[in-house]
Amino acid sequence: MNDTPSVMTETPRRPYRLATLRSIIATWEERKRFRCELEQKLKDDPHLICDIGLTRLEAEAEIAKPFWQV
Repeated sequence: MNDTPSVMTETPRRPYRLATLRSIIATWEERKRFRCELEQKLKDDPHLICDIGLTRLEAEAEIAKPFWQV
């Protein structure tokens, strides 16, 4: 039997740089803010949703998405 531990040949992951993480977080915050504003507009002035070129179902689908999803 071989008593030496097996060596994993997995390539190491490149760590994210701080600037990249900040960019990702800023994008997520912008999506969250946009979807909250869209939800508020849908409640307050549903006719504005049509003005921006969305149907009510499209707006509701966008609002339902999690912030990390495009």
